[in-house]
Amino acid sequence: MFRYALLFLLSGVLMASAQAADFRTINSTPTILYDAPSQKARALFLYGSGVPVELISSIEGWSKVRDAQGSIGWVERSKLTDKRALQVRGSLAQIRSQPSDNAPMVFEAEENVLLELDEAATSPTTTLTPGWVRVRHQDGATGYVRISSIFGL
Repeated sequence: MFRYALLFLLSGVLMASAQAADFRTINSTPTILYDAPSQKARALFLYGSGVPVELISSIEGWSKVRDAQGSIGWVERSKLTDKRALQVRGSLAQIRSQPSDNAPMVFEAEENVLLELDEAATSPTTTLTPGWVRVRHQDGATGYVRISSIFGL
């Protein structure tokens, strides 16, 4: 019985890791989010460069994506890059000098502020410090932010 329970648990872990989110970043301004994979489809939103989106699927030069607000639509695949960007979610994110709630605060970032990923992380489980990720603001300030405060990882 224990062996079957362990097997069931391990299969759930493997399935969860197989379903890890795949993120891309908008690489050109302006980029239109359409309601279907066609330039003749209805335009939903206009994105600027550097906005992270979650890749849902891809077909014939188009990618279906979800943004930080949960909007889903289609963008031309050529408008996306593998470079990782992060977006603050929630009203305010505290960026600290070390990955600790007790570390001095370097800066605060308001909702929707874009940050650069400043380490080789590809998912919340691949960061150097569990629960935290190192980021860089466009003005050059760097620090650590709680993963729960950002979208794009």
